[in-house]
Amino acid sequence: MVEATTVIARLLKAVGLINIQFVIQDGIPHVLEVNPRASRTVPFLSKVTGVPMVNLATHAALGRSLGEFGFTGGLQASRPLYAVKAPVFSMAKLPAVDAVLGPEMKSTGEAMGIAQDLATAQYKAFLSTMQELPPDGAALCSIADADKEEALPILRALHGLGIRLYATAGTASFLSESAIPATTVQKLRDGHPNVVDVIRSGEVHLVVNTVSSSGPVASNGGGAPLRDGYEIRRASVERRIPCLTSLDTARALVQAHRAWRREHRSSVATLAEYVGAVAAEVARA
Repeated sequence: MVEATTVIARLLKAVGLINIQFVIQDGIPHVLEVNPRASRTVPFLSKVTGVPMVNLATHAALGRSLGEFGFTGGLQASRPLYAVKAPVFSMAKLPAVDAVLGPEMKSTGEAMGIAQDLATAQYKAFLSTMQELPPDGAALCSIADADKEEALPILRALHGLGIRLYATAGTASFLSESAIPATTVQKLRDGHPNVVDVIRSGEVHLVVNTVSSSGPVASNGGGAPLRDGYEIRRASVERRIPCLTSLDTARALVQAHRAWRREHRSSVATLAEYVGAVAAEVARA
């Protein structure tokens, strides 16, 4: 990736900052796009690494070299520090917008979690972007059929954390077959109390909802399962209840909470103190 970035930057005759997006498949990096500009990730990386990227890029554009400022090319040395960037959304301010995530950018900002281990960094990132998940809390689960097998260990882990599970009929039946207790909640067409009632009443503190293969729909279209999913997501957004539509995010949340409850330790410091402490530790090594 470093070699590819260097070659591309030189071919483009880029001086300053470029934003490259890679995807790695079967161990092989592929370039999705290259933009000769900065990105929202630049200030995040500058804070974490202590490298003043914008300042250096400006001087480079004015004809000065990195060497004049004590920097060289290549990859930053690995350090015992983890930083997690968590997206911040403003769905509640956009009426009727579906909260389901897709390839397009819907975030309006980012928050950072930083620590010397990944789980704590993840926990801090989640804590800064959503409500705390109480130890005796509850989660509403509505999982698309195609995602049920992948979701099973995640929901089992939630139950293991002491989180009570509410689920739509299909998901509840699937959990029951795996000896995971869940309270069945009616769908919208089946009367009250239903999935939206449970959310609006404050009975649940987390929603895990994956979208069927048919994709998201507007509030006035699509079949009953799709309408239920839309209403679940909108109700959770309006109640400021975290709604996870990605199993990867749900898995990371469970891992972070499991590690936090096991260790229950964290440290608070300024970015300068974090970066300085890590630099000192690397120097001693």
